[in-house]
Amino acid sequence: MSAPGAVNGLRHRGRLPLTWLYAPGDRPEVVGKALGSGADVVIVDLEDAVAPDRKAYALDATVDLLSDAHPVPVHVRIHTPRDIPVLASLPGLGGLRVPKVTHPSDIHRISELAPGLPLYPLLENALAVEQAYAIATAHPAVRGLSLGEADLRADLGVREDGGLDWPRSRIVVAARAARLPPPVQSVHADIGDLDALAAGCVRGRALGFLGRAAIHPRQLPVIERAYLPTAQEVDAARAVVAAAETDRGALALADGRFVDAAVVAGAHRVLALADRLG
Repeated sequence: MSAPGAVNGLRHRGRLPLTWLYAPGDRPEVVGKALGSGADVVIVDLEDAVAPDRKAYALDATVDLLSDAHPVPVHVRIHTPRDIPVLASLPGLGGLRVPKVTHPSDIHRISELAPGLPLYPLLENALAVEQAYAIATAHPAVRGLSLGEADLRADLGVREDGGLDWPRSRIVVAARAARLPPPVQSVHADIGDLDALAAGCVRGRALGFLGRAAIHPRQLPVIERAYLPTAQEVDAARAVVAAAETDRGALALADGRFVDAAVVAGAHRVLALADRLG
């Protein structure tokens, strides 16, 4: 049997993920639609999207789903660490989303229950944000950070969206310092307001996020469009990469600007995203 996540997601190998679609674990028909939605990653939710009296059924249905690998990576947002022993060895499981992480010790406990499985902690209160770098570097199994913005907003008493910009920047910096991928933006709860979703994605991209979680398939093309590079950005990235390939020490572009290794790495990421444009 393949290791968890080894086969999962063959269709998306080599492609930077931009869309992460949540689906409630107690609704297998919705999970099935999510798997065919075009999302880069499907997240089966055993936590907020499932009523308390449906938790056991949701776990059983998720075990059935993950008994086989799927062409799309499938992660599970657990409800409790007690979910992990029945999930950890399943061939269709690509990673665990761990809610309400507040301290590196939380990651150590989860990693012991799921050795070798990628972990994605969700930071949902002020203490977690303050511990962001320590959580990001707590264990090699940590593969990315995300904010749980609904809970964080309530914890901080934030009334306007801009009040979360500092915590957002904090986890972007923590992820970069820990050499993790850029964080994925939290969900936009109003599935009917796609204009607000698009505007939020533009803001998130400016802050350093890469991609966004969604709760409905109609949100996916909006997120992808917002995070794909423009033609001008692709041209600029090609110029940077071309200059780097000359290998002549300090890199100077045709317009006289100098660039360093970090800029070159960013240019390569832009070109990797540009592959999605066809």
